[in-house]
Amino acid sequence: MNGNPLFVTAAPGTADLLAAELTEFGLAAVREVGGGASGVATLAQALRVCLWSRVGLRVLWRIGEFAAADAGELYAGIRGIDWSAQLGVADSLAVDFSGELPGIRHSQFGAQRVKDAIVDQFREGTGERPSVDRVAPALRINVRAGRDGVIVAVDLSGDSLHRRGYRGGQGAAPLKENLAAALLLRAGWPELAAAGGAFVDPLCGSGTLPIEAALIAADIAPGLLRERFGFERWRGHDAAVWRELIAEAGSRRAEQRLEPGRVRGYDRDARLLAQAQANAQRAGLGQRIHFERCDLAALPPAAAPAGLIATNPPYGERLGDRAGLRDLYALLGERLRAGYRGWEAAVLTGNPALGRALGIRARRTHRMMNGPLECRLLRLAVEPEQFVVPRAPGRPPLIDAAGARARPGAAMFANRLRKNCVELGRWARREQIACYRLYDADMPEYAFAIDLYQSDPAGSAGRWLYVQEYAPPATVDRAKARARREEALSVLPEVTGLPAEAIWWRTRRPQKGRAQYEQLGERGERVIVAEGGLRFLVNFTDYLDTGMFLDQRLTRARIRTLARGRRFLNLFCYTGTATVYAAAGGAPATTSVDLSRTYLDWAQRNLEVNGCRGTAHRLVQADCLDWLAHDDGERYGLILLDPPTFSNSKRMRREFDVQRDHVALLRAALGRLARDGVLLFSTPFQRFRLDSAALADLAISDLTATTLPRDFARRPRIHQCFELRFDGQAAPPVASPPP
Repeated sequence: MNGNPLFVTAAPGTADLLAAELTEFGLAAVREVGGGASGVATLAQALRVCLWSRVGLRVLWRIGEFAAADAGELYAGIRGIDWSAQLGVADSLAVDFSGELPGIRHSQFGAQRVKDAIVDQFREGTGERPSVDRVAPALRINVRAGRDGVIVAVDLSGDSLHRRGYRGGQGAAPLKENLAAALLLRAGWPELAAAGGAFVDPLCGSGTLPIEAALIAADIAPGLLRERFGFERWRGHDAAVWRELIAEAGSRRAEQRLEPGRVRGYDRDARLLAQAQANAQRAGLGQRIHFERCDLAALPPAAAPAGLIATNPPYGERLGDRAGLRDLYALLGERLRAGYRGWEAAVLTGNPALGRALGIRARRTHRMMNGPLECRLLRLAVEPEQFVVPRAPGRPPLIDAAGARARPGAAMFANRLRKNCVELGRWARREQIACYRLYDADMPEYAFAIDLYQSDPAGSAGRWLYVQEYAPPATVDRAKARARREEALSVLPEVTGLPAEAIWWRTRRPQKGRAQYEQLGERGERVIVAEGGLRFLVNFTDYLDTGMFLDQRLTRARIRTLARGRRFLNLFCYTGTATVYAAAGGAPATTSVDLSRTYLDWAQRNLEVNGCRGTAHRLVQADCLDWLAHDDGERYGLILLDPPTFSNSKRMRREFDVQRDHVALLRAALGRLARDGVLLFSTPFQRFRLDSAALADLAISDLTATTLPRDFARRPRIHQCFELRFDGQAAPPVASPPP
């Protein structure tokens, strides 16, 4: 077979595209291999790869291979190659080494041994040696060592081929040129462009995607823009062949195909758009690509019947926050559905969950790497049959409200709820309670828990309804359960006087441990509600629970009463509501411990909205079991211990079961309690039984009945609460971690 072995590197996930390019360029025996694609090429074909490959990175022309068992044999093998055929003594070189050999401790040492062998050969033959230039060498040499031997190649590209030569300024998270081209090839842009299709990037940043799209549409070789290649000072280079290739590329260049407006890029950032325009100018396309400052919400509709809309929006790794990004993706999907029907779309995202917010079903997905970040390319057909517009997290399901309201069950449910609104509303206003449970499966066939949240006891600033449906067991007919859900939903606005947008919905299934705390959405929306003259942030969209357990209202009030003059410790602190109560009650210092950074941040905000700032209020991110095991000498006059029922979280060092482990956990917590202190222990586990015998040296009071609010009377086992104090005759227990 005529030709020389050639290996071209590529980004992960693009080797098949590269192999297709090499086949198009006429290489023989092309195949995908780890890190790229290989084939057999003539020198002219290898130079064509350098000039025309859109997805390749480095073009490696093999000049030798040999077996080597150690660093010494590596040196000898390199010395065995005639380096005078590759470079002159006055030239400079650089060596890239990869792989492993016995005695080669790291790649720098391997590169050093290769360099030594080359320069020693020159020194012995001429008395002089080439110099080393790691930045702009006359020749870059690539050496790979593996179990099959050592492969030595000349890097014909010199610098990575993704550096086309047009990019100056760039955004905070730039998309490399080769990856942008791969995205466009995956999305079928060459075929769309050949058929006269248009291109739009609505979030174009510094313009890489529109420029690469224009290069493809105008049949412009990406290598035409580069100032130099690695082969130009290589002794094996054929300048005449290269001139022919350049002339051919020049004759193929067809900017006239890019009529004004066919390739467009939009962005809201004027600074980035200026960079994009400058990049296009350097690419010789400044008059062919239309860039315009435009917010995504104002994205103009398609100006052509067919085309590709492709973009690389932020996805929460380095830019933006995920709550806001979900809204951005939802807005992008809305603009696609509204103005680009009949088009193809390609969205590169590092967070597939955000892709679901587009509301368009992806017909194909491809794995791609954007630098170190694993991404997915979502390929979409913007057609109505592919639209899947999601309901916002926490929003009730869509129903035929008029039809459901006409059914007898709706009237019965409405009557019961209306009665509760009157009676519980009167009680809540008298007690100055702003947030309370209105309904708790009072009619068992209508299995809902309905909580009213207000920004003040009078409800004058803001009111919200949080509805939790208890998921029906398998024995309940699904159609009947759905009908009752529809009947309840149909009357909620009328009975409560709340608009539909103020009603939030969740389905509650049996949970283990802190599963109720796990994140379900990522909108990050919080409102401020009132309780006990204090203010708290709650979230109706992202979690099964809102951030404030209403059944613990009296427990929190007790903490405020006990807190004066006592240092307070809140273990498994969740969103810190009890900590706020302790601070309001006069605790001189508080410590709140939880494993979740999200909840600690939430607790910090709850403290701040109540004016509690400063070092007196300490927040500790830690596994409470480990934290208790390392006694720092601090003692607390008041401790709240409210652990999960069960947890085998990967972030916890050991599995926890409250029934099995509560004695050991209590002993560990009591090790932090001051001699005259009080420990409140609470658990939502309905079948919990306190092991009083194992705690006989303590004074224990069962506070369950006295901490059950009136609005939870129908659910007396919703929590259990105990108060523990040291008995006057007993010595303080020694802290020991749970098993």
